[in-house]
Amino acid sequence: MPMPSPVRRVRAFRTRRSRRSRTRRLLERHLVVMVVTALVSMTALLVSYREVQNAAGEMRTHGAPAVQGVAATQLALLRAHEEAQKSVTQRTDTVVGAGARYETQLSAAGQGLSRLSDVQLDGERGRGVLETVNGVMTSYSSSLTLGAVKYVGDTDDLMQQEKFQEAQTLLRRPGTGVVPRLDVLQEHQMRRVDRVSSLGTLQQTGWAAAELGLLVLALTAISALWVLRGRCGRSGDPWLLAALLVIVALAVVPLRATVSTQRQLDSARLQLVGIEQQANNHESLAKSQRFVTDKSTDLRGRLAAQNWQSWTYYGALGGGALIVLLPAVGIVRRLNADYWRAG
Repeated sequence: MPMPSPVRRVRAFRTRRSRRSRTRRLLERHLVVMVVTALVSMTALLVSYREVQNAAGEMRTHGAPAVQGVAATQLALLRAHEEAQKSVTQRTDTVVGAGARYETQLSAAGQGLSRLSDVQLDGERGRGVLETVNGVMTSYSSSLTLGAVKYVGDTDDLMQQEKFQEAQTLLRRPGTGVVPRLDVLQEHQMRRVDRVSSLGTLQQTGWAAAELGLLVLALTAISALWVLRGRCGRSGDPWLLAALLVIVALAVVPLRATVSTQRQLDSARLQLVGIEQQANNHESLAKSQRFVTDKSTDLRGRLAAQNWQSWTYYGALGGGALIVLLPAVGIVRRLNADYWRAG
């Protein structure tokens, strides 16, 4: 059997070397694409996920309590006026302790205003409204108390009616009364609640970028496995296979947690709309108060943070590190060990 000529041996060596070089460059390109795509997609995913969780936190600590607080305060003030007038019409205004009901409602309204100063959503404008409401409410409470407690009996009917009229004016005067001012604050708060609880265009774009990046990352990992199988004689790389599993988990679990949180926010927004509407129903104030109280209790339970949703962020953070490290380890090992077997 004739020996190959030196020229043929050189050509064969150069061909094998060229193929090995192309395989190495191909694997390096896969590595660069996977690292860059992993960094971009995980940045988009983590930021988008954190935004949704922050929205749920704001709704839980400020949004829902603020809307509920305004509704409860309005109803308590209106109920106080109603109970004071009932004491007159039912002729119990001269009975000791008859004013307990309206005093209880005034106390509840005062407590509600105190809590609102900490949770209201309208910033400096909201604080200004509450300061004004507190001042007007002091005058309202004084007029109502005089009408219900001091000017009682047949000889003081005119003064009693005058004080009740003063209280009614302070409570309902268009634009400057306590209830209209709180209506304006509530309107601004509901706008904020709507913005916070809705998945905006920027957030939707972030999730689309994250999911698209993870899809590209998964396809690149599959392509790298195919290259290792076809050119390096490896049936499967455990590092790349593990990275592929982590990529699938990252594409599914955070998105599922976000969908669950968004459903909670949508449900909470609808319930707050119902609370706002019921607060404007003055036909049966006692019934409206019970409705607001019951819905508020239910809403607190619905907005309670789920542990698995909170821990998903940290899991995604760890998974993001893995989908950078695992492909790097797997491909670099093959570059240093197997790329020379190409051909």
